[in-house]
Amino acid sequence: MNTLVKVLTVVVLALSALGIFTPAVLAAPPLNNTFPNATPAATGFNEVLDTTQATTDSDDAQLNASCGAPATDASVWYVLQGTDQGVVIDVSQSNYSAGVLVGTGTQGNLQTVACGPGTVGFFAAAGTTYYVLAIDDQLDGAGNGGLLNISFNQAPPPPTVDLAVSRFGTVNGRTGVATISGSYTCTNGNFIDTFVTARQNIGVRASVFGFAEFFDVGTCDGASHSWSAVIFPDSGKFAGGRTITLTFAFACGPFACADGFVEQRVLLRAAAAK
Repeated sequence: MNTLVKVLTVVVLALSALGIFTPAVLAAPPLNNTFPNATPAATGFNEVLDTTQATTDSDDAQLNASCGAPATDASVWYVLQGTDQGVVIDVSQSNYSAGVLVGTGTQGNLQTVACGPGTVGFFAAAGTTYYVLAIDDQLDGAGNGGLLNISFNQAPPPPTVDLAVSRFGTVNGRTGVATISGSYTCTNGNFIDTFVTARQNIGVRASVFGFAEFFDVGTCDGASHSWSAVIFPDSGKFAGGRTITLTFAFACGPFACADGFVEQRVLLRAAAAK
């Protein structure tokens, strides 16, 4: 047996010298595998990093305690200095299911300010240091990590909403259903959701109430858009005359929302006969 081992050793050494055989070398974990070696980042920073040999430890678990990701496998750290701007961290282009945790504080005493799969956004205040943990969020044991594709970007501007309600509406004299219209302008939102309530006093003590909602996607482009809402009365019927309307709308972008509100007295007129 000893003779066989010696022969095999000689063969391996000979093949290695000829470049035919090279012993396997395990890849080392990334330099930013642990909290003290966090990679400095700023908006505009991006990299593709092999995290297949990255590990997870108690610092990862401590930050995740206030987030609740299913796993913190193959974790790597980054550090960002706040500059009073919104920041978006994107790991969605990685070749595995990746997530991001962002915390403030000190090692072993971090508090989560944002976390989630794929992409997270937060406001990075000047004078505050943010620690970023990029993770493999799959609780799958072996085969963790891969090619992490991470980027730090400035957040888009927050949405804006501006509402207007027409001073005149229509009412169906037979059904008592009212139609209120107006216009809106919104920017930087993925959608706008608008709620309209109407109240009309009938006589001294009675009132008629109604509610409507409209929802639109892809129209927060800065242009003025018309809207119309059909309001069915909850009790009784709307009639021609003055009506008080309250209209509320909100639009949301990827990381922020904005709202608008307007109160308008509307004069209901009989709808044209069909």
